Amino acid sequence: MNVEAGFYGAGILVLLLLLRVPVALALIAVSFGGIAWLIGLTPALGILSNTPYSFVASWTMSAVPMFLLMGFVAFHAGLTGGLFDAAKAVLRKLPGALAISSIFACSGFAAVCGSSLATAAAMGRIAIPEMVRAGYNPGFAAGSIAAGGTIGALIPPSILMIIYGVFAETSITQVFLGGIGIGILTALSYTIVVLVIAWARPDIVPRKPLEDSSLTAREALGRIWPVMLLIVLVFGGMFSGFFTATEAGAVGAAGSLACAALVRRLNWAVLKQALLETLMTSASLFIIGIGAAMFTRFLGITGLSSFISGYVNDAGLSYFQLMLIVVLIYILLGMVMEPFGALLITLPVLIPIFNAQGISLVWFGVVVVKLLEIGMITPPVGLNVFVIRNVAAKYATVVQIFGGVIPFLLADIVVVALVVAFPALVMILPSLL
Repeated sequence: MNVEAGFYGAGILVLLLLLRVPVALALIAVSFGGIAWLIGLTPALGILSNTPYSFVASWTMSAVPMFLLMGFVAFHAGLTGGLFDAAKAVLRKLPGALAISSIFACSGFAAVCGSSLATAAAMGRIAIPEMVRAGYNPGFAAGSIAAGGTIGALIPPSILMIIYGVFAETSITQVFLGGIGIGILTALSYTIVVLVIAWARPDIVPRKPLEDSSLTAREALGRIWPVMLLIVLVFGGMFSGFFTATEAGAVGAAGSLACAALVRRLNWAVLKQALLETLMTSASLFIIGIGAAMFTRFLGITGLSSFISGYVNDAGLSYFQLMLIVVLIYILLGMVMEPFGALLITLPVLIPIFNAQGISLVWFGVVVVKLLEIGMITPPVGLNVFVIRNVAAKYATVVQIFGGVIPFLLADIVVVALVVAFPALVMILPSLL
């Protein structure tokens, strides 16, 4: 073991990231250079040549492109287009109905997508113009969609949760079940934010309910039957044990293609666009994962992970002290990094610590994904905010959108505090499996 080399490698990695070197290249370069220095060039070349195949060829990892394909087909075929109308028809009597409807529409879109960026972009195009026309403050309207988009990585199928499950070697299905609990809790907390602001500041969120919709609730729900069918098919089969989370990806992809064909919206243009976006997104995720796998090997050779885990144990940190440190780490990383990079550079160090502390890795995975999603709306690099800025440029500036997400950030902090104080909020569903 050479713990000092591990610290040097971690320091160089941080420096490269600060210099805006792509995360995957930084991870691969530091890992390859460190391994070559410690045990020789030939073993380093062997690891460099073997890791890409061993990582990508994993059976579990095949779920990533399958769930991505399901989401992209559903989006480009317009299967999710009626979610906002359905939510409005059901929730139109509530104060702030449009904002609340957009939050629940984001939750529904998340169930067939798994990406917070895609969720925010899709719902932003539909909901923000309507909210502004109804008298909502433009910054708050855009901020509510940016925050609602973060539910995309909490409600299964979540790509972040799949990646976490692979690296933590824990049940992806159980992490998915934990994600349902925190996703619902997040949606409810955002709803409370809208209701409170509608009561306190009607100049920001109109109190009056929506006019009667031309659609009945039954008609609106009839428009989203393909999405509901996919959710029942994928979740029902996965959580009943009929098939695994990995197999659920293939079932979902095939189901989205079948639903698109049934409603006569599947054509070559839709299929081509969905396949291209699936390939590009999968490639970008996999190369970061390959770099993280190599970095894990490097840390294992140096013994740095074991050293840090032992140091934490010897320090006698309480559960709440440890979680406060972890929360601060991820919030700070979320301010400057995208979620996958932040997840994969921290797991090799944190997983041994939580194993040693006897804390459930299922629970930890759900909390980590929630913290990473908070980073998606945290300045200065809140990716969801910039996605919303692109789709609603004529309504709100970046500063206005960041101002609009502040109430939702406060709600997120409350949710994280509740989940840390009461882990059963996450674990109740996994414990029933």
